[in-house]
Parts: sequence; C-alpha cells; structure tokens
Amino acid sequence: MTEFYSYVTKDADRWDMISYRFYNNPNLYEEIIKANPEVAQEPVLESGIKLKIPVLEESETIQFELPPWKK
Repeated sequence: MTEFYSYVTKDADRWDMISYRFYNNPNLYEEIIKANPEVAQEPVLESGIKLKIPVLEESETIQFELPPWKK
C-alpha cells in the first residue's frame, strides 16, 4: 500500500518544483502526476489544489525531522 503526503498548492507552483521539494529531484514529478489523475496537467498549477504526494523509497523521499525539544 502506498503512503502519501498531502500538499496544497500555492501560487505559481509547478510539478517539478513540488517534486524537488519532496524528493530533492525535479525529474520525479511524473510520480506526483500519476497519483493525481484528476488534476489538469498544466505547466503552472492554480493555488489551493490538494495533491497526494506518494512516499517513494526511503532514499528518494526527504525525511522531515522535528526540531529538538527546547528545555
């Protein structure tokens, strides 16, 4: 079963920019497009679109870490 991050687009977001943000690789944008077949494949996305971002192999997906707790 594939896991997904959720992302809401902002003004001037592009598929490759979102791919770079999550995968550190702009060329993996097709994985995001495949996970969101209902979204038009425009070069620049409208703001407010909720996208599913597939979690790829651990080495390909940026791991988000919480900052250490302050004492």
